[in-house]
Amino acid sequence: MSLNETIPTLEGDASFGAYVAQPEGTPRGAIIVIQEIFGVNPGIRQKCDKLAAEGYLAVAPDLFWRIEPGIELDPDVEPEFQRALGLFGEFDQDAGIRDIEATIHHIRRTLGVAKVGCVGYCLGGRLAYMTAARTDIDASVGYYGVGIDGLLGEKHAIAHPLMLHIPTEDGFVSRETQAAMHEGLDDHPKVTLHDYEGLDHGFATEHGKRRHEEAANLADSRTAAFFAEALG
Repeated sequence: MSLNETIPTLEGDASFGAYVAQPEGTPRGAIIVIQEIFGVNPGIRQKCDKLAAEGYLAVAPDLFWRIEPGIELDPDVEPEFQRALGLFGEFDQDAGIRDIEATIHHIRRTLGVAKVGCVGYCLGGRLAYMTAARTDIDASVGYYGVGIDGLLGEKHAIAHPLMLHIPTEDGFVSRETQAAMHEGLDDHPKVTLHDYEGLDHGFATEHGKRRHEEAANLADSRTAAFFAEALG
């Protein structure tokens, strides 16, 4: 079963599924894995499993549940990729952040882990930035987040460490957007930006043709060191 945990909404009037990967022994912290536009698919679940192997409680909430629970899409299958773009247009991002906040509360209050970080990819990279600005999460990482230039007005609210991974040839994030991110965030004391020259969107995905092994391993090593410090 891909979704093995149920999380109540902040309002308590509904609940949504999540994939949880448990580490051996006491978790060193918890990390919320924020999905791409393809749902909690095998790649996102594998991200959770790898984090659990590193000692973290890993939780991937199903953020598309209001549209359709349990969506899993393959970005290498063109009709599924097109459907994912449509889901991105339908998705209520503010509601998604409230669901991430509900996940933070669930981890701390029900699953018993106090230190919570998040890591997101694509849409999830954008949501990781929003989570850093709108919640009390302890640390956030975003990979190839989209449209962050439009969120720079919220940067004053980022109180805990945030790391962003930026491929310079991202087909969904223009050079102008990247420049605005650097201009807006390079001097922020809580924010670290890493550029990956010549790489495209999705370079750190676990599965499929988008992955670039060397760059993915570099970015993931930076993320691991970041969480070890921020959540340790």
